This record gives sequence, C-alpha cells and structure tokens, in this order.
Amino acid sequence: MKGHMNTEMGEIIIDNEVVAKYAGSAAVECFGIVGMAAVNVKDGLVKLLKRESISRGVNVEIDNDNMNIDMHIIVAYGVSITAVTENLISNVKYKVEEFTGLKAGTINVYVEGVRILD
Repeated sequence: MKGHMNTEMGEIIIDNEVVAKYAGSAAVECFGIVGMAAVNVKDGLVKLLKRESISRGVNVEIDNDNMNIDMHIIVAYGVSITAVTENLISNVKYKVEEFTGLKAGTINVYVEGVRILD
C-alpha cells in the first residue's frame, strides 16, 4: 500500500519506492555505515549496493499512515554496531517523517556485513 494523505487542497499519494530511496540516502549519511546491502537468499550472498540502487537494501510497508521500514546495511570495521544502528534509526526516523508527513512505526536494521575501509 502506498502512503496516502488528504489535505485541504487535495490528496497526496507517496510510492513506497520514494520512501525507500530517501531512507537509503539518509542511512548512508550516518557515521559507520559503509552502504546498503542486497541479500541473495538463494546463495546466502551479501552485495554492497551502488548509490543508484540504494533502495534495494530497504523495504518499506505503509499501512494506515504508519510506515514500517527494514534496512539491510554493511557497517565499517571497528565501530560499535549498537551506536551506529541507534544513530541510524534515529536519523532515518526523523528525516523520513519530516519528508513524508507520515509516522514511522518500526525501523528494523539487519547488519549483513562488515567492511574494512581503505
């Protein structure tokens, strides 16, 4: 289901892909995040996504003006995963709520890998 809001001037419908791209962009701005991950369930392989396909690492479900977001990330080696994910959730929640006007429900973070930065 898409994000749906009624205003006094008309109706606003937000596609899940738009929210996913925005959430992915907000995520990679966070300290300690190397990038978004695509998981191949069949092979169990994790792939670091390029900037153009960042939304593939994000799954958004919108129901009754409430968003649930799943994010698959790769973190930098040597950082505190707890600190990075708490910062990520806070940052994405704030930015997506401001961007869409919808309330963020749950934001689930799946750490799919660790990468040593060059």
